[in-house]
Amino acid sequence: MDIFLQQLINGLTIGSLYALVALGYTMVYGVMRLINFAHGDLVAFSAYVGLTIFTQFYGSNALNIVNIVIVFCLTAIVVAFVGVLLERLAYRPLRTAPRLSAVVSALGASLVIQNAIMLIWGPNMEIFPSNIFPDTSWTFGTVIISFTQLVILALSAVLMIGLYIFINKTKVGTAIRATAIDQDAAKLMGINVNRIIMTIFIIGSMLGAIGGLFIGVYYRGLTFDMGWLYGLNAFIAAIIGGIGSIPGAMLGGLLLGLFNAMISGYVSTEWAETFTFILLIVILIFRPTGILGEKTAEKV
Repeated sequence: MDIFLQQLINGLTIGSLYALVALGYTMVYGVMRLINFAHGDLVAFSAYVGLTIFTQFYGSNALNIVNIVIVFCLTAIVVAFVGVLLERLAYRPLRTAPRLSAVVSALGASLVIQNAIMLIWGPNMEIFPSNIFPDTSWTFGTVIISFTQLVILALSAVLMIGLYIFINKTKVGTAIRATAIDQDAAKLMGINVNRIIMTIFIIGSMLGAIGGLFIGVYYRGLTFDMGWLYGLNAFIAAIIGGIGSIPGAMLGGLLLGLFNAMISGYVSTEWAETFTFILLIVILIFRPTGILGEKTAEKV
């Protein structure tokens, strides 16, 4: 039971990271029917940007709450700007092109960002400072919850709930949902589709940036190609939950994090990735659209 409870905490923490990144995938796919393969590399880029901001402005000094917020906000702004550039340069010119062209462009953008990280920060691993969050933990029996885990769980929950309310309760959210259903009809209703698509790239990139910073703070080790691993897991989480469904991305991320943690705790860490794909295959066999995905009619 002690192992179960500890892995439950660990799984929810990892699942929250997956969910934040998966939201970027699912929002872009929901509106554009495009898999943004460069999103994982944006997440890695955000971790390096956050590390640079921290080291350049604060050095080895411990951060207070204001400084932490500044680091997160500056990182999110920089990554959002790169996300907008990505949409304008790599995706918008191919919006009416065959879908395969956009997929190839996405893969090319992913390689460009990955190699840019390597050229700017080098191929060697970078280590995130350990003093960004207080080194505090609470012990309940044999279960340990660190301050970092608590922050990740709390802030991720706030961001996911806030995004759900934004999408379902605001005019911009209504425009996003309308654009996802039919872009041509949305244009006829006076919705600026280009602005809506730019908005989802900004939101998705900012959520990915926060996820990337949390990954750096939680795991500490950064490599230029780590975006592929975290992006792949987040993409799998989005598929499990139902690609295109925002609640599905949240649910899929949490479930995948819990599943990986339980496999690591009770079987082996080396087998976690293998069982991840087994889980994906099983869910797609019985639920091809994902847990919360819905079948949609293809326009002809």
